[in-house]
This record gives sequence, C-alpha cells and structure tokens, in this order.
Amino acid sequence: MRFLEHDESDDPMLSVVNLIDLFLVITVILMMLVVQNPLNPFSKNNVMVIENPGEKNMKISFKEGQELKQYESTGQMGEGEGSKAGVTYKLNDGRMIYVPETESKSE
Repeated sequence: MRFLEHDESDDPMLSVVNLIDLFLVITVILMMLVVQNPLNPFSKNNVMVIENPGEKNMKISFKEGQELKQYESTGQMGEGEGSKAGVTYKLNDGRMIYVPETESKSE
C-alpha cells in the first residue's frame, strides 16, 4: 500500500502557494514605499521637493492638494523690477535677522 503514502515535498501546489506569498510580500512593500513618498497622490499635505539644489539641472516639485507642479532650472539668471526692501544680518550663532527699510518722507 505504498501508493497511499503521500510525500508533501512532491506536491506542486506548495510551490505555487509559496510564490503567491512572495508576491503578497512584494506588493505590501511596494505599497509602503508609495505611502512614504512625499509626493504620493493620497497625501493631503502641501509638499515642496528640491532635486539637485544649486545645480544646473535643478528641479523643484510642488504638491498643493491634488495639484502637482514641476519647475526645471534653465541655468539662466532671472530679471525683474523691484526695489530694495531691507537688509538681512547673520548673527554669530547662525540666526538671520531681517530689518525692513523704512522710506524717509521728505517734506
């Protein structure tokens, strides 16, 4: 009655079950990576991510609610109109202090 004895190591379904378990673990790991990404679509936080800061290929990504904007640096200096608003001083302990410039009224 040797045919009634069943060896579990020869069962092909056990290897299929092990593959399914492996895929479930990989799926859970990938889902955790998506949730931890600051730019994930399920997060309600406003986020700004700067890639390669100060380099010519710098990219800035903004996420505000469900809207995602991305800006890429062209390496050119910007121009604009404006006036001096004040002076910034750096203290010895590393703090920065901004002193606004007051307009003098000459009458």
